[in-house]
Amino acid sequence: MGFTRGRRSQAERDAITVEIGYALCSAAFAGAVVFGAVAGPALLFDLPGPVAKALLGSGIVLAAVLFAVRTVSVLLRFGHEGGSQPSQPGRTSPDS
Repeated sequence: MGFTRGRRSQAERDAITVEIGYALCSAAFAGAVVFGAVAGPALLFDLPGPVAKALLGSGIVLAAVLFAVRTVSVLLRFGHEGGSQPSQPGRTSPDS
């Protein structure tokens, strides 16, 4: 969003709330998919102890890293776009 002086409008606060929710939900989904793909075999099959621990540990680490990266990337992209809408309904800005 950048640094603005004054108060944000209700629409701006709502847009920020929606974007944070989207960032967290999409990051949680992506993390769960990665965790399932990496650690799934350890949970489904009877693997030797060290292999199962390695898969579970790496699944947790990769899911956590992906969650953080996805959340930050979505919020930074929203901040760079400014979360702005065209100033008049039905019209697009020239750079869209």
